Amino acid sequence: MIKFESSVKMIAASQAAVYEKLSDLNNLEKVKDRLPEDKVKNLTFDAESLSVEVPPVGKITLQIVEKEPCKCIKFGTTTSPLPFNLWIQILPTAENECKMKLTIGLELNPFMKAMVQKPLQDGVEKMAEMLSMIPY
Repeated sequence: MIKFESSVKMIAASQAAVYEKLSDLNNLEKVKDRLPEDKVKNLTFDAESLSVEVPPVGKITLQIVEKEPCKCIKFGTTTSPLPFNLWIQILPTAENECKMKLTIGLELNPFMKAMVQKPLQDGVEKMAEMLSMIPY
């Protein structure tokens, strides 16, 4: 399995507050209008899953597959051209501050890795940046 990791993002909110917000995908409603229309289309979600169209990749549907309270939220794809996993890790640094890192893991052959490495690394970094800016 090949992993792509975001840089660590500092968030001015408690670990519990960040986990509570991100573990219920209905909270995406508050940030839906901030997503770039040219990169993300037709975002739909409920408490446990989200679907989005990412040109030129296609439709991606993620579902929460595991939650470790306050520490980690794990997603798996149910629809995707390339099946992958996504982990959101949250660690406390102070009472009202925490750090977050995103990791994408997927099985790729060397040829595919060369083609998707840069877009996936950029994507996981942009996703982490966006999640770090949500008001918690």
